[in-house]
Amino acid sequence: MTTKVARKIVNIDEDKCTGCGVCIPACVEGALQIVDGKARLIKEIYCDGLGACLGECPEDAITVEERVADEFDEEATNAHMAAPAVHEPAHHGCPGSAVRQFEAPARVEEPLPCGCPGSSVRQFGAPAQAEVVAASSQRSTLGQWPVQLTLVPPSAPFLNGADLLLVADCVPFAYAGFHQDMLRNHALLIACPKLDNFDAHLQKLTQIISQSGVRSLTVVHMEVPCCFGIVQMAQEAVRASGRDIPFKDVTVGVQGDILES
Repeated sequence: MTTKVARKIVNIDEDKCTGCGVCIPACVEGALQIVDGKARLIKEIYCDGLGACLGECPEDAITVEERVADEFDEEATNAHMAAPAVHEPAHHGCPGSAVRQFEAPARVEEPLPCGCPGSSVRQFGAPAQAEVVAASSQRSTLGQWPVQLTLVPPSAPFLNGADLLLVADCVPFAYAGFHQDMLRNHALLIACPKLDNFDAHLQKLTQIISQSGVRSLTVVHMEVPCCFGIVQMAQEAVRASGRDIPFKDVTVGVQGDILES
């Protein structure tokens, strides 16, 4: 039976929170999770009120307040942290997820109810007429299947000794030269830091880096705030793996330009 006491505990301002996920790995008790696109305190008994996550929030959405709450339960928190993350199995029994390795301008913005700046509706000016490109030059450079982080097992042969490319879902749609400029000669994993299970992805990526022998990691994400969570996830996975591998961070603008690399 939990006891209610007056104590310090974190408070999340949902109007400010963009769901970027940066605070999740900063909470050593695992008290925070992304739920419905927002960071939330999943149980009061998991929060010690020390506020280690405060300095990690880019929107200043997290504060520590004093109020009546369930008492911090260290034993329950330790059990919570020891429990394996719940996520989808790597294969699902679906033939489509079987591992395969192949041979080698003016714009309108309208904020949406979720409050995330990255979800604002935008309409760009019509692009210039593209020159017709020969079909032979448009061939895919993808060298494996599957590509979803949830579906790729750490033992997948295409990961062994590979230069790994971790890409936010929207990048290949925004960046026209994705196949030629980024994907070539890389193993690919794709994920969404806002809509997917952050903890499950962190665990899977840590296993991949630890077990597969990948030799480098490049993270490519969109410029919108909620997409930076994939960078934090990748950095935490590298730290947790105990390996020291080259790491690169590439930011793509919503109109398809490279903003930072």
